[in-house]
Amino acid sequence: MSSNVKEDTNNISLAMERTRQCVFPEDIPSDILIQVGETKFPLHKIMLLGKSNYIRRLILESKEPNLGKIDLTDIPGGAEIFEKVATFCYGIEFEITLDNVAALHCAAEYLEMTDEYCDGNLASRTYDFLTQVAALKSLSGAITVLKSCEYLLPRAEELVQKCVGVASTKACEEAHFPSCSPPNWWTQELSTVNIMFFKKIMHSMKSRGAEPLTITGAITTYAKRWFPDFFHENGVKSMISDDSTKSRATQREVLDTIVSLLPVENQESLFSTNFLCRMLNTAIFLENEENCKKQLEKRISATLDHVTVNDLLILSYTFDGELCDLVSVRRIVNGFMEKDKSVPVFNSGNLNQAPSPAMLWVVKTVDEYLNEIAKATELSISKFNGIANLVPKNVRQVDDDLYRAIDIYLQAHPNLDEIQKEKVCSAMDPLKLSTEARLHASQNKRFPLQIVLHSLYYDQLQVRSGQSTPGAQSMRLQVHADVALAKENENLRSELLRMKMYISDMEKGKVGTSSSKLKNMKKPSFLSSVSKKLGKLNPFKQGSKDTSNIDDGLCHTTPRRRRFSMS
Repeated sequence: MSSNVKEDTNNISLAMERTRQCVFPEDIPSDILIQVGETKFPLHKIMLLGKSNYIRRLILESKEPNLGKIDLTDIPGGAEIFEKVATFCYGIEFEITLDNVAALHCAAEYLEMTDEYCDGNLASRTYDFLTQVAALKSLSGAITVLKSCEYLLPRAEELVQKCVGVASTKACEEAHFPSCSPPNWWTQELSTVNIMFFKKIMHSMKSRGAEPLTITGAITTYAKRWFPDFFHENGVKSMISDDSTKSRATQREVLDTIVSLLPVENQESLFSTNFLCRMLNTAIFLENEENCKKQLEKRISATLDHVTVNDLLILSYTFDGELCDLVSVRRIVNGFMEKDKSVPVFNSGNLNQAPSPAMLWVVKTVDEYLNEIAKATELSISKFNGIANLVPKNVRQVDDDLYRAIDIYLQAHPNLDEIQKEKVCSAMDPLKLSTEARLHASQNKRFPLQIVLHSLYYDQLQVRSGQSTPGAQSMRLQVHADVALAKENENLRSELLRMKMYISDMEKGKVGTSSSKLKNMKKPSFLSSVSKKLGKLNPFKQGSKDTSNIDDGLCHTTPRRRRFSMS
């Protein structure tokens, strides 16, 4: 590369030598050497002093009596532009173009080649070309000049402002009254400039009252031009070009600036969710700051009811086809579910009412998205449930799509045990399955036994109730009734057990108080005591309440009669 540079600079020197010889005879040698970088220009002082006040001042203020060398390495445009400046000083005409006018103008100002020093000087020639010919008269001219100013800053700052003003004005005019075809050709022109200049143009257009949709068109075109790999037709299958000249840091800076320029007004309808998802995918790949990612996630959440499964898949896979961590997808879906009440997700914000069409669309999209990512063998149970559980269970009217996603996941992960399978199925309500899905689940060997039993029990309730197509709500009420009955039976069983224990304790206490008298007596059993007590209550034994003469089939010692008093 360095050898090519030297060759070019030598050519410049030889060209300048030919120019000098055309003006001066060979017997008049040069008396000053101008050095610009590695290139040296042997010239004549008299020709330079007639045009450049800067060189004249250097020679006059020099402490050397005969200054023979001047270093102009800092001149804008370098050796190539100084050659044209020197050619102008020798009175030889050359062509001023859109590509070199900015550098020539800055070099003329640097060398103080103004009309105050010499009429018709280079500064006025370049300025006339900028304002009167074509440079600052059209959008294309302004953009060409603006791009040439990139390496002339900060000296070209004033010229940059003029070009930005012209470009923004012409762009606004073209947006409303296109003069060429296609109508958005002006966005292609703006997309060729540096991100720093593009930002200036966008701010200038906003200050001139450009509509948000106009700004949106320019930003979209610019992003697609600077990140073509991320907007490839194949989406997640695209790879970053190996020959990309833009460094990762430069790409991050460009993306941060683009996101900061996104208009706030009516942001829900300005950008497509596909564009925003691809921008977020770019930020994830380039490892931009969290603030950049969250701004894009917030915008996607606001338009999630227009999202497609392919849009979400863009955020889920790397360029190598590997599954991402899905953090952005979870935050996007969760942001939609927890949307502010001023933008109701449910009708009138009431959770007991039917979900809104927007919510139903999002739920269906999320379940279809789960069907796609469930095929990934590296998808963990926590990540799968992390997405599935973002949708409230009372929102899904039918769980067939979720059932298919779970079935695909179990098929892709055949080594799960029963507990892990139950965890995967925890997000699904078996009572919300259709007849076909319920029948399939009852015969599905991949599903845990609990889900199979739920499906069979549902069918039994259907047969018992005589309903042809019982709803999930009626079945759930029947299940609750059966559960309540089982609990009641359990409570009665517990109460009976406590009563037996209480009676047993009473018997033990009675025996303790009369242990001396009953020491040689056979201890009556609990059943005999109960039989005696029940016998006393028998009104059909000879009309008497005395049960001492009743033979219960057991051996008893006749106790001493006692007088009972009623208190």
